[in-house]
Amino acid sequence: MKRYDNIAGFLTMALIGFGCLTTPITANAVTSADISSLLADAKAEAVQLKSDSADMESFVRSKLSWGSYADKLEMIKGHVNNSGKLLTKLQEAEADGAPWQQTAIKQIEPLLKELATNTEATINHLNDNKSKIHFPEFKDYVKTNYELATDLEALIRDFVNYGEAKGKMERLGAKHEITR
Repeated sequence: MKRYDNIAGFLTMALIGFGCLTTPITANAVTSADISSLLADAKAEAVQLKSDSADMESFVRSKLSWGSYADKLEMIKGHVNNSGKLLTKLQEAEADGAPWQQTAIKQIEPLLKELATNTEATINHLNDNKSKIHFPEFKDYVKTNYELATDLEALIRDFVNYGEAKGKMERLGAKHEITR
């Protein structure tokens, strides 16, 4: 009987979790702060993506096997997918964002799509050419992935930093108005 209770509890929690994930974001529920929080999450993901891409870029100067590349590419693919999920949430909330946030979301999308396309091409090239990982063509895929990851991280970081500075200025302005 105890096993049944555990399964029922698990199913209940799963259904509750599914309900939370499928509940649409309403216009009243999303704030500029929520979008800033999503951008901060995207920044953290981009930092990891850049780090893993840098690791893989360093692999081209070594004698590592294709398996090492495959493992790192799997990590990169996970970061790209997580970034895509965050972008979807940002796009759902975009209309409720400040103009700078809307601009950020619009600029992130094409760069992330290009990175996803290049990551997929890199994976396909590796799968088709496991014995040619030390050839220039594969090194070019890896280098391009690193450059795109670096650009994405810098773009998101700059927007997050701008948002933080803008928030500080607004709070300082509000304090100044109160003391008048």
